[in-house]
Amino acid sequence: MSSSEESAAIHPAEDEREPGLGDIAPGDERLDGSGVAQGARGYVIGFILAAALTGASFWFAHSSLVWAPSIPALLIVLAIAQMGVHLVFFLHITTGPDNTNNVLALAFGVMIVFLIIAGSLWIMANLNAHMPPMNQVMDMQR
Repeated sequence: MSSSEESAAIHPAEDEREPGLGDIAPGDERLDGSGVAQGARGYVIGFILAAALTGASFWFAHSSLVWAPSIPALLIVLAIAQMGVHLVFFLHITTGPDNTNNVLALAFGVMIVFLIIAGSLWIMANLNAHMPPMNQVMDMQR
């Protein structure tokens, strides 16, 4: 058996694929510039999915098809799905080994936003608890 026959026996599907076009994740782009059409296709698919999720959110919020108390839960699910679409198709966050830094940067950004929001709520709650009623504040100024 020659080396090409051994290679075909080990990987029979390689002959069916075009050379250099392996499986890539949605939103992942090639660095050699050969996948410009695929990149544009990914952006168009992402745009269509994002627009469909936005339209679905508005439609479900104004329809009587869904039980009214469940609408906030449905909107949260659609918002999480839209965040996933944006992360994959526009920010190119995939599971590839070269995206570790992107994922860490995203996690750091989410942590900073959480700390700012949680800290602001904590400060406002403590100010509200320790602030005297307004009539006492007005009396102290006289």
